Amino acid sequence: MQTYDDAAIARKLTGSLRHWRHDHSALCRIYRTSNWQATVMAFNAVAHLCEQAWHHPDMHASFNRLEVRLNTHDAGGITDRDFELAERIEAQIQWRPADASALEAAQSDGRAPYIHIDD
Repeated sequence: MQTYDDAAIARKLTGSLRHWRHDHSALCRIYRTSNWQATVMAFNAVAHLCEQAWHHPDMHASFNRLEVRLNTHDAGGITDRDFELAERIEAQIQWRPADASALEAAQSDGRAPYIHIDD
C-alpha cells in the first residue's frame, strides 16, 4: 500500500479537505459542536463510517469538539484509504439541506447549531 510523503499530502489537503491538516503522520480534523450531545452524535456518525470502511481512527471527544485522526497503521503512514475516508467523513459531518430543500437545516431556526459548518 502506497504511503504519501509530506509534499504529496499537502497537495491533497485542498478542496473539500482544506480543513484537514497533516500532524505527526496522521490526517487530522477538529469539528466544533454546540454541546456534548452534538459531539456524541458526531462521534457516532464518524464511528459508523469508519467501522463500515474497516478503518479505525483515533478520536478525541470533549464538550464542544471532536478531533479525528486518520492514518493506516499497517502501512506506516497516510494512504489513499485515509484520504478517501476523510472525504466521506467530511461529506457526512458537513452536510446540510440545500436552501431549496424540503428539509430544514438545524441552524435555520436561530438556535445553536449542532455542528459549526466550515464554509
